[in-house]
Amino acid sequence: MENVSNARIASIRTLEKFDKNSYMDQDLLNKLEHQDRQQANEYVQGILRRKSYLDFLISRYSSVGIEKMDAFFRNILRLGIYDLLFMDSTPDYAAINEAVQIAKTKISGKSGDLANAILRKIQREITELPKPDMEDRTELIATTFSHPVWLVERWVNRFGEREAFQLMQANNKRPEFFLRVNCLKTTPDTFKLRMDKAGVEYEESDWLPGYFKVTSLAEVRAKGWFEKGLCYVQDIAAGFAPTILDPVAGESVIDVCAAPGTKTLLLAELMENEGSLLAVDINPDRIHRIAENAERGGASIVKIQRADATEERFKLADAVLLDAPCTGTGVLSKRADLRWRRSAEDLDQVVKQQADLLDAAANMVAKNGRLVYSTCSLEPEENMQQIENFLKEYDNFELEELDEYLPEEVLSEDLKSYQTFPHKHGCDGHFGVLLKRKF
Repeated sequence: MENVSNARIASIRTLEKFDKNSYMDQDLLNKLEHQDRQQANEYVQGILRRKSYLDFLISRYSSVGIEKMDAFFRNILRLGIYDLLFMDSTPDYAAINEAVQIAKTKISGKSGDLANAILRKIQREITELPKPDMEDRTELIATTFSHPVWLVERWVNRFGEREAFQLMQANNKRPEFFLRVNCLKTTPDTFKLRMDKAGVEYEESDWLPGYFKVTSLAEVRAKGWFEKGLCYVQDIAAGFAPTILDPVAGESVIDVCAAPGTKTLLLAELMENEGSLLAVDINPDRIHRIAENAERGGASIVKIQRADATEERFKLADAVLLDAPCTGTGVLSKRADLRWRRSAEDLDQVVKQQADLLDAAANMVAKNGRLVYSTCSLEPEENMQQIENFLKEYDNFELEELDEYLPEEVLSEDLKSYQTFPHKHGCDGHFGVLLKRKF
């Protein structure tokens, strides 16, 4: 049980920090051994996917108000309840004993006794647990599905309750992952042979070549395929933006907001590693990952520049990709922390930042060149409304149809934008358009 405890303690400490400053600090998790790190990530993201519901249960079964609890103890209870209800691989006795031992050794014997009493009562009543019963309908939905109230209000108003429920349920599932084969180093057929031999269960996508959905990354990591640059974790919807930009060998391309560089690598692959590919990002902590990924993947044409794209001047390019910073509401299954870090006020700030970056990106595009704008958001203000506002100001750009590149099931009626949804398409939520500069 020692290894599991290491993962649990790191998870609790990480969640404790998140409670205090709404920042996802991965340092403790990254220091763990591989298996422990996987387990800890499952705990952290799983608990954040279910946080409101877990807190509701704590409030029902504890005589101490949840807001008055020490943050460390509160997250011991969250972890213990999550183990009991959502981790089929953890026996009930282990879920309770581990949580109680952590409380006793890290806090006090009294805390251990309280944790034991709460968790054992939940275990006894596990088939008839209380359900949220708030009078306020929005609060009730938000607690049941563990999403913030402001987002529930938006989605219910936009989609209706039934579809909003489906979307939130999709966000609360353990995510599946897509592997993208790096065709600069291997081929999809060869990679399939590798996976077959290693016993990797996969489903090949018919949307884009070289994408495979997998339920586990353990065998892939164990084989060292990531380190060898043979493949990358990249949701298939994240591959749409480079695909519709459609760069070819010999062109000049700029990838704005490029870190960590997985889209940059796909651009290099589409360009057959020939031409000029500049990856730009402002974040000093993330830009080194572009270089690491490019070297690992054999993308020798990639040049990297740390810069604020809204202030720097660049040589005009044939094609520009702006995968813009966004609220990330399309990736809340894989990034459960985002749902608790974002607010309605953040949306306004992000929209302004996107507009500034879109202005800057437009001024990087040569005549007859191409510009792709994309996000991993579901919010109209960040997506089509952003483009509509852009086109009012830039009459030298026009939208291009996308049916040449992508399946119609993800396209708008006019075929000039794509939007995926987790509950409809089995992938992350992404939006994108292709703009051509006329003059």
